[in-house]
Amino acid sequence: MTQDKPLLGIILMLGFCIVAPMGDALAKVLGQSVPLGQLLLVRFAIQAVILIPLVWATKRTWRMHGRVMKLTVVRTILHIFGIGMMFTALQYLPLADAVAIAFVMPFIMLLLGKYVLGEEVGSRRLIACIAGFIGTLLVVQPSFVQVGWPALLPLGVAVNFSFFMLITRQIAKETDPIGLQAVSGVMAVGIMLPLLLVTSGMDINVLTLIAPSGFEWGLLWAIGILGTLAHLLMTWSLRFAPSATLAPMQYLEIPIATIIGFLVFQDLPNGLAAVGIAITIGASVYIILRERATSRALQVNPAPV
Repeated sequence: MTQDKPLLGIILMLGFCIVAPMGDALAKVLGQSVPLGQLLLVRFAIQAVILIPLVWATKRTWRMHGRVMKLTVVRTILHIFGIGMMFTALQYLPLADAVAIAFVMPFIMLLLGKYVLGEEVGSRRLIACIAGFIGTLLVVQPSFVQVGWPALLPLGVAVNFSFFMLITRQIAKETDPIGLQAVSGVMAVGIMLPLLLVTSGMDINVLTLIAPSGFEWGLLWAIGILGTLAHLLMTWSLRFAPSATLAPMQYLEIPIATIIGFLVFQDLPNGLAAVGIAITIGASVYIILRERATSRALQVNPAPV
């Protein structure tokens, strides 16, 4: 069993918060010239190319059967749609706004836990959910006025990845995380490649295939590597520190995305969006701290069985 090393876990999570928006920034650049379908195909193909040798070298479990295999297929489809919606949103929204809106996911997860899994959710956490959603609406509102419906895409990303996480919870104890991502990369290629080949003559812009330039190939490889590295950093961070310690740190991704967005695209959230981002972060951190306090209370005074 891996011994907890909180400082190492925090450093790895900080790495995730830096690497993930860097990948999003490259997707925003490439989305202007490379069709979405091809971008997704290469993103998942590189994930498979990187992780399959790692799975073999470390003798990790990757074989799946029955229920786990079916849920992994659904999870992979959700992953494709989630990344596809995020890459599309980045063509219309500032990087920080898109990332901040997608961070409504903790509230959706809490509500899904209550109404889908039957988990107990207290009134204070529900109030925090409402506050966080209001904060998200403050970020969406100016973006919606400027670009219309694409401003809602990060909300779709949040809903999508909430179900993605629910499925991951269902199979987490029966799969190795790196093996799962390797298999998911292969599955995604198996879905995207036939789709792109079938639609290649149908003049569907997002599903066409082009011959990228050398520079574009370099960026495509960078997106695949950064996406895979971000997942590994998050996975490894959770090996060395509890999720309750690391979860508040994930919100560092928003200011880091703001800095990267300004440096690369000269984009900054306007005043209303900045207020909304602050409310969303505050409500989310409250939920995380509340969950931590509840967990500690249960450890001290376990519920009777």
